[in-house]
Amino acid sequence: MIVLHDVEAGSRWFQDVLGLSSGHGGPEYDMLMDGDDLVVQLHHWEADEHPHLGDPADPSRGNGVLLWFAAHDFDAVMERVERRGVEILDGPLLNPNAGQPEVWLLGPEGFVVVVAGPRSGPAVETSG
Repeated sequence: MIVLHDVEAGSRWFQDVLGLSSGHGGPEYDMLMDGDDLVVQLHHWEADEHPHLGDPADPSRGNGVLLWFAAHDFDAVMERVERRGVEILDGPLLNPNAGQPEVWLLGPEGFVVVVAGPRSGPAVETSG
């Protein structure tokens, strides 16, 4: 679950870019679905039924948080990213450690959204 000031705009972003569908809809809450599978929930800051959502005045709430999505059809995601004019932070690129394509996006309200496609081969092992 991520908490947003504008749930409906966030929902549209995830639907337009990731091809998800709304399973609930509305200004306070949405469930974003991939078929019958729940992928992410969006919640409005001002909805009071959950006292531990965080503090909207604390600017650090998203620092270090990446929303990571696996996509079966990476090319279709990239077409939607381009069509919507989404800001690309990095990529698309092939992550040699994971052996899969990735794109890093600026998502709703400043969250970083990473979309990874299917692995194209074995991951490259690194020593560390």
